[in-house]
Amino acid sequence: MKRSAVNPWEWSLKFGFNQGEVVEEHTRMLVCAGQTSLDGDGEVAHAGDMARQIGQALDNVEAVLAKAGMDLTNVVRLNMYTTDMELFLEHVSVMGKRLEAVDAAPPGSLLQVSGLAFPELLVELEATAVS
Repeated sequence: MKRSAVNPWEWSLKFGFNQGEVVEEHTRMLVCAGQTSLDGDGEVAHAGDMARQIGQALDNVEAVLAKAGMDLTNVVRLNMYTTDMELFLEHVSVMGKRLEAVDAAPPGSLLQVSGLAFPELLVELEATAVS
């Protein structure tokens, strides 16, 4: 797989994402369901703790990726949904550090929503990956 960043402006790089990416020569695409802070039994983990919910949601994204033989370097789009934008932005570095560690800066959207699947959930991550 060959990836090329597309950044007509460079301001987004300081926030850890590319404006776009051209992906060529890939053979498989994985479209993940939104991943939240649910444990292996489908129970909400870390109610009220945005930082830990971001970490758990990203752990869950990585688990889906791993089951498909992929990892965070394969993610070409990462959408983020939160019920509290200000709180999310205070703790987004939890995710940013993990993406930066593998030199990943996938494009995506950050949206504030009025609610997620369970009232205790604060964040949901939706990834698309290719290999």
